[in-house]
Amino acid sequence: MIALVVCHFALAACAGPLVRRLGTRAFLVLALPPAAATVWALTQWDGAAAGRPVTWSWQWIPVYDVSVAMRLDALAELMVLLAAGVGTLTLLYCASYFTDSTPQLAAFAGNLLAFAGSMLALVLADDLISLYVFWELTTVFSYLLIGHDSERKQNRRSALQALTVTTLGGLAMFVGLLILGQAAATYRISAIVADPPAPTLAVSVAVVLVLCGALSKSAIWPFSLWLPNAMAAPTPVSAYLHAAAMVKAGVYLVARLAPAFADFPVWRPVVLVLGGATMLLGGWRALRLNDLKLVLAYGTISQLGLLTVLVGAGNRDAALAGAAMILGHALFKAPLFLVIGIVDHAAGSRDLRRLSGVGRAMPHVCAVAVLAAASMAALPPMLGFAAKEAAFDALLHGDTVDRWLLAVTVAGSALTTAYTLRFVWGAFAGKPGAGDTPVRRVGPAFLAPPALLAVAGLVLGPAIGWTDGLLGAYADAFRAPAHPYHLALWHGLGTAMLLSALAWAVGAVLFAGRSSVTRLSRRTAWPTADRVFGRLLLGLERLALQVTGFVQRGSLSVYLATTLLVMLAGQLAVLFTDHPWRGAMAPRVWDGPLQGAVAAMTCAAALFCLTVSRRMKAVVLAGLTGYGTALLFVVQGAPVLALTQFCVETVSMVVFVLVLRRMPVHFQESVSPWRRAVRVPVALAAAATLGVVVWVAAAARIAEPAGTSMVEEVAEHGLKDVVAGILVDLRAWDTMGESAVLAAAAIGVTSLLYLHRRGDAPAVLEELDGRTAWPTASRPVTGLARGDDAAPERSWLAAGSTLAPEHRSIVFEVVARLIFHPILVLSLYLLFCAENMPGGGFVAGLVAGVALITRYLAGGRFELAEAAPLQPGLFTGLGLFLSTGVGLLGLTEGTVLHAWTYHGHLPVFGDYHLGTTFLFDAGVYLLVLGVVLDIVRALGAKIDRQTERAAHTGVPRGDPAAGPAAGGPAG
Repeated sequence: MIALVVCHFALAACAGPLVRRLGTRAFLVLALPPAAATVWALTQWDGAAAGRPVTWSWQWIPVYDVSVAMRLDALAELMVLLAAGVGTLTLLYCASYFTDSTPQLAAFAGNLLAFAGSMLALVLADDLISLYVFWELTTVFSYLLIGHDSERKQNRRSALQALTVTTLGGLAMFVGLLILGQAAATYRISAIVADPPAPTLAVSVAVVLVLCGALSKSAIWPFSLWLPNAMAAPTPVSAYLHAAAMVKAGVYLVARLAPAFADFPVWRPVVLVLGGATMLLGGWRALRLNDLKLVLAYGTISQLGLLTVLVGAGNRDAALAGAAMILGHALFKAPLFLVIGIVDHAAGSRDLRRLSGVGRAMPHVCAVAVLAAASMAALPPMLGFAAKEAAFDALLHGDTVDRWLLAVTVAGSALTTAYTLRFVWGAFAGKPGAGDTPVRRVGPAFLAPPALLAVAGLVLGPAIGWTDGLLGAYADAFRAPAHPYHLALWHGLGTAMLLSALAWAVGAVLFAGRSSVTRLSRRTAWPTADRVFGRLLLGLERLALQVTGFVQRGSLSVYLATTLLVMLAGQLAVLFTDHPWRGAMAPRVWDGPLQGAVAAMTCAAALFCLTVSRRMKAVVLAGLTGYGTALLFVVQGAPVLALTQFCVETVSMVVFVLVLRRMPVHFQESVSPWRRAVRVPVALAAAATLGVVVWVAAAARIAEPAGTSMVEEVAEHGLKDVVAGILVDLRAWDTMGESAVLAAAAIGVTSLLYLHRRGDAPAVLEELDGRTAWPTASRPVTGLARGDDAAPERSWLAAGSTLAPEHRSIVFEVVARLIFHPILVLSLYLLFCAENMPGGGFVAGLVAGVALITRYLAGGRFELAEAAPLQPGLFTGLGLFLSTGVGLLGLTEGTVLHAWTYHGHLPVFGDYHLGTTFLFDAGVYLLVLGVVLDIVRALGAKIDRQTERAAHTGVPRGDPAAGPAAGGPAG
């Protein structure tokens, strides 16, 4: 079962090479997975009819009881045969419909097969969450298929409209599915249907939300606007998605849940009223349209309404008729759409006013269309007739509501007869006063798929009893009446037969007076749902524009104040409504005087930030608050956190200083006294509120702290550093994700700041002659290019001779020379000792980055290039690869990030052990080092290079021609 689903997606991924190699013949290969699914489903027919479902499940999220579960029962058997069988013939039809030169044919082929796989998995899903996943996959692939010809505005708009309507319904359905799963204490669909939850208010709301998704998917009014516009898609898409597969998904979900929820008070009013209204409105609209595909599209909407009424009525006989009608509808509507594609190819038009005499020119195509149309009009001996008779009989023997539905169904059947006659007459009959439309010959392979479907509708009419066992197995889930109905082609001349004759007669009269009916239909037409949707969308865009103009003022301080005020209001509301301090221990002011003194100094540094006007002072004061926090960690006995905080603040301050080189010395925004009077209280109130919340939350603990258990867990492995053990073992999955986010953010920011290739070629010597960013006098630079740049002859530093005498600090150069390697050794020490001493890959990488920053500050970009000749991306990528590889290596033991340790002995060093935790930490070390190096090169060395070029070419400071970093101070 799961292999068949996977094969659809696997072969869909290979559609590109197949189409390039085989052209349209690739569709013959792509039809193999749905053909295999059809054969497999046929082999399971007897088991499904006997009530022996085939099941398969895999625990996806065991904690929440979420599984990828599949189940083939009677209803799923019917839907698999339709999704796979019609999908197979549609793919075969595509081989004749398209040509090798069709644009984006490979993408279309892959999307169509992937849609077939999604639909197959959807009808087999026995879990609410997995059902929703495949439900949305059908939405996505439908969007791609409708918008296949993306150069046409109509296709783009139709695809977006279908995506919007069905996705909104799907989101509402998702909420309802979650509520149902929680109420039933299981997400297994078969278990919920067998033992539904009690009809509480929450469950009733969930049922309505689920119905929103189902009705929007099946284009039931008021969600029916997207289906006619979706006819802009190629004809195979219309035949498969919008006749046999996708629009059946909503009907299938209603049929699946009806045995459990049809007795809920909210079910029948929603399903029956909207389904009946859709039946009439769709059929009436089809009488005044001239595009053959639109006639069938609105006919599809009408019949989807009928299907919704039958499967949602909540009684056994109606469900049996609904299942038969689902089968019959696919077997007549899909071939009719495929026939339209043939007519369009042969005659070059789908406008029934232009087509004349096509039936005489293509008698075989006309015969197939008449055969399918006879089933749609419910004429004997077609399958559509047997299904319609079953529907009339079920509603005739139902309650009062069913009898009202019977009247609506008879009226809808009359409309179906009328637009069926209009379709056949418009497509194939000769029009008075019009010459025959010239047509091109079509091959038998083009006609074979619709012919097979139409003949199946003819054969299954007399053989409808053969399907009674399977369809009855589904219908038996409802309460059985005293005399259950059984499917047969002929039940004698009864009331049902008389109602069918009445529908045919009224339909024929409506067709005979089609001119008057068309005028009446246009006079009584409401504003189209498409126009209403367009106006709503335009109004939403205008509202968004007004709101954006009101909120987006272009002031960072306004944005920050808004954020702080919202946070302030939310936190205060929680504090004063929930009273989290009740029942908690009294908060302590401090654990010791030293802690209070450090906190007071940190608060003072933060308050001084409100008064400064120079950017550098603000950065220093903000940095002091970070150092104060690190001191608090020291006082509290958290050396690992303190060391990390110190390193982060040091690197951050250096980065700030590098950025400030390109910015004015003072804050340029003029702040009036009244603005300052507003800003300061907002800042203080937000800070005070956040502090109180953290203070109260720390005191409101009611559970035992997890620290003790973590210490014991780490000690069991013979380790002492709890923090490092948590980060690289207990929470290694989080650490891996955070590291990847850090790398992506750093690379993204530096790439947005400077539009350059990350792997620059070695600098040209002529480019390096003249000014550098550090000296003030012109001097030639010699040396060979190494790493990112070229370095001249060595002094105390490798690139010391590039510095002008007035900018050199011999003491700084000597100190940088002396401490560079010890700092690198210290970083390795922090990496190796992390299991039992303060350290770790993150802080060790920051320490190594500080060493490189020191070399850069002492000797400039040439010195940085000599200290780190490799590209930052190498370190970042290698770190990600190492940490991710170690995590995935655990899969050999069955668990991601499974830890293991190797013990060995070296002659000189003695015994040692090497574990996955160290390798994982080494990956974090390399990643952090690469991020720091990338930032320093982007905000330091690249600015230096641009400054040198600007000075060398004589472009004045601030000239736009100098580029984004052409006017900064040197050095």
